[in-house]
Amino acid sequence: MPIDIERREATALVTVNRPEALNALDVAHLEDLHDAVDSLRSDDAVRAIVLTGAGEKAFIAGADIKYMRDLEVLAAREWGALGHRIGTMLETMPKPTIAAVNGFALGGGCELALACDIRLASANAKFGQPEVNLGIIPGWGGTVRLARTTSLGFAKELIFSGRIVGAAEAESRGLVNHVYEPGELLNAALELADGLTAKSPIAMAYAKEATSLALQGDHKEGLETEARLFSMLFASKDQREGMTAFIEKRDADFVGR
Repeated sequence: MPIDIERREATALVTVNRPEALNALDVAHLEDLHDAVDSLRSDDAVRAIVLTGAGEKAFIAGADIKYMRDLEVLAAREWGALGHRIGTMLETMPKPTIAAVNGFALGGGCELALACDIRLASANAKFGQPEVNLGIIPGWGGTVRLARTTSLGFAKELIFSGRIVGAAEAESRGLVNHVYEPGELLNAALELADGLTAKSPIAMAYAKEATSLALQGDHKEGLETEARLFSMLFASKDQREGMTAFIEKRDADFVGR
């Protein structure tokens, strides 16, 4: 299958399975990835998603350049829009998304990793936005998300130069949260995801919505949104269960309501 989905209790592991092409996304794989993410977004049984690539050489090495080469403007807009829709779903769905970057994350691969809430990388991971070398710019959100995730100056350097950076530099710049040995990466990502699935789904959704506003829009508006979401949670069963479990010194049993 082009895109593998493995359900591990409340965690879904999504794997781009095209290792012979370093998991580069052609049209079929991109469409299948869109459908996979879309189906998991609305699946209440799934509380966290881990996105990775098959093998240890690549997360997603980019998009299909042979396909892109002959695109005209309208077709290029549609191709870009499809990548943007996947990135937006990863970024805005009310459940945490984790990128387990196990090798090359270049171009569109870097952009989809940036759309995830948390990025973990293997020590051999490589990140970059080398589109300038092809006479184009990032088209799936990289110009915005890279700057918000790291810094404007670092984003401009990578996008202007097309330079590829290793996992250690990516971690020092805030591009990834943690770096692991290749054989440890996936287990670390799944362990993190499993821990997040134990939290209240409704509190997780509100936390994601509020923190996503931190680097965009008006500061005051973001604080007001946080205050509104905070107070709304006190109408939920999860709030009462969480606080009752704390007082009773037991694990909470969250239901997402």
